[in-house]
Amino acid sequence: MDSLMRDLITGIGGYDRCVTEFVRVSQTVLPTRVFYRLCPELHNRGLTPSGTPVFIQLLGSDPDLMAKNAAVAARLGAPGIDLNFGCPAKTVNKSQGGASLLKNPRLIYEVCAAVRAAVPTDIPVTAKIRLGFEDDQAFESVVWEIVRAGVTELTVHARTRRQGYKPPAHWHRLANVSQNIDIPLIANGEMWSPSDVSRCASISGCHDFMLARGALCRPDLGLATRALLDNRYYESMNWPQVTPLLSVFLNRNAACYDARYAINPLKQWLVYLSYYFPQAAALFAQVKRIKTVDEMNAALRMDAHKSYSAQPSAA
Repeated sequence: MDSLMRDLITGIGGYDRCVTEFVRVSQTVLPTRVFYRLCPELHNRGLTPSGTPVFIQLLGSDPDLMAKNAAVAARLGAPGIDLNFGCPAKTVNKSQGGASLLKNPRLIYEVCAAVRAAVPTDIPVTAKIRLGFEDDQAFESVVWEIVRAGVTELTVHARTRRQGYKPPAHWHRLANVSQNIDIPLIANGEMWSPSDVSRCASISGCHDFMLARGALCRPDLGLATRALLDNRYYESMNWPQVTPLLSVFLNRNAACYDARYAINPLKQWLVYLSYYFPQAAALFAQVKRIKTVDEMNAALRMDAHKSYSAQPSAA
């Protein structure tokens, strides 16, 4: 979820915080341009245009380098630092990054402690993990090391690295931990709807939740979830309300990137949206071979017109 998507989603509302794509830390202290590229919100005090804080996410295994890069991010105005110990990608894991560190709880402690010591105490340092690498036998040990290191909050994707993204997410494994640590535990994994979040709350005992792919499938998932948890009525976004966002997203990509690369993010978003909106699947089938921004804009205008015309008129 890049800055353009963060702007759209947080503009709709319902989210307390965003986290950037990971900044890979491997051999050096990165130049400031890398942080600004992945988190242009740093030019706005680390906030999206709607005022939602954006934490910078670091991924790496060298405690000293992670600490020095975290200090740079903090100096640039990041409202928080997030540490990624959950990425399941093979290329990342082969180079001692992401979920591979779950095999070494002591190293996770050293990274967390070094980063915590390197940034001002008023800047949160958070971490995200999975239940484990091959299995979840060391889950509690990893959690205790992170808590001992002074991390502010912990997010758990309730699957192991081996399980990847295969359903289900094992929310029950969070229940004991959520009752026995003194920092907030944030549940993540397989939450596609407000009812999923409600079930996760009941099973895990968690009160905070991280929504990822589900937020791309349903742009108002944050608002709808808050309404359900607060027992309030909420009228979900419909397709005619989503279609203007498609044009905004396309044209912002075209303004920021080479025109050749502006279309693919929109197509990818349509694939996600199709999980919730059947109209997105139909639109993707129509536009998947389009290669220019002008053609795509024309197709979006036509779809928006059809969607508006199909709405029932007032009596």
